Amino acid sequence: MGSKDEVEQNSQSLVKYNHSDPPSSWLKWIPTSMAHLVQIESRILSRLKSTVEKCFITLPQSQHRIWTIVANKDKPNTPLVMVHGMGGGVGLWVQSIDDLAVKRPVYAFDLLGFGRSSRPKFSSSAKLVEMEFVESIEEWRQEMKIEKMALLGHSLGAYLASAYALKYPENIEHLFLVDPWGFPERPTGESDRSRRIPTWVRAIAKVLSPFNPLAVVRVAGPLGPGLIRRFRPDLQAKFAHLFDDHTILDYIYHCNAQTPSGESAFRTLSLLLGFAKRPMIERISEVDKDLPITFIYGSKTWMDKECGYQTKFLRADSHVDVEIIPGAGHHVYADKADNFNRIMNSYLEKMDLHADNERMKNMEMKHAETEIDAEQYPITEV
Repeated sequence: MGSKDEVEQNSQSLVKYNHSDPPSSWLKWIPTSMAHLVQIESRILSRLKSTVEKCFITLPQSQHRIWTIVANKDKPNTPLVMVHGMGGGVGLWVQSIDDLAVKRPVYAFDLLGFGRSSRPKFSSSAKLVEMEFVESIEEWRQEMKIEKMALLGHSLGAYLASAYALKYPENIEHLFLVDPWGFPERPTGESDRSRRIPTWVRAIAKVLSPFNPLAVVRVAGPLGPGLIRRFRPDLQAKFAHLFDDHTILDYIYHCNAQTPSGESAFRTLSLLLGFAKRPMIERISEVDKDLPITFIYGSKTWMDKECGYQTKFLRADSHVDVEIIPGAGHHVYADKADNFNRIMNSYLEKMDLHADNERMKNMEMKHAETEIDAEQYPITEV
């Protein structure tokens, strides 16, 4: 794996609007480029103490490129693969990578359509969009030559990790779903879940429904970075011990001020108010029963924690755990990074022990088969 950290070309500051972005005749320039994103991401990743390799992985079928980092590649245990959520990128894992890579390789990549990865046009069908994401992850895995992995996804990444597990469970040792998006069914009538959504949120969602979720950031042009700083100071606070400026918020801005490819795909997957068109709770019981699943929620999340417990009920003959981290919100891995990393490492160590036991069983079985063959077909000297 090379360490190429340069983009092939710098994007121009002018970003073409997607068809689902609101038009803007008065604003032509957006203060972003891929070079800006490269620079700010490099600053974030420089805080890592692990040995980190970075490169683009080209997918053979489409020739799209997946921006990838791997920490401690030569560690012996089962690797952990981390999949970010909507509007995120590899930089958001900066508080977890070192702790989780002590005993194993840790891979993180920008989903197709996000961050520094290629930004193709996705299908207009929710089922096909899901398939396109899943197949891009599988092609990436094959190119990385990862045989088995612990797969972790946050929010949208958890939804896609679940979809991947439905099709390729044999490649996963343990599935970690961190504050997953897309699990609950859309409520009908005035259910408890729908009543929790404020009236003003519903009104805004209805007005903005024809547009991509973060279109306002691009329409704002030069005001875009300021909007992120004004409305998401909580994100900056989560990383305050690493950065005393707007580094994280600028990273979020430059990830999302580019062509909104993955964002459009997310919109295709979504219904009004952010519910999934194809709720994962309806399918999670179809995941191979031998695959262990762990849900990790923040106690203050706005996601529906009941879906974790419902999965536990639906998969009664499988291993399903639900962890709640006190004081954490939706970005649980950043809100309470130490607690999150400790819980993850506890599960990963158990996973390693289980994998070692399985290998020992297989070796013993092969040894026993060899002895039986020797008894049935003894070697005779001539």
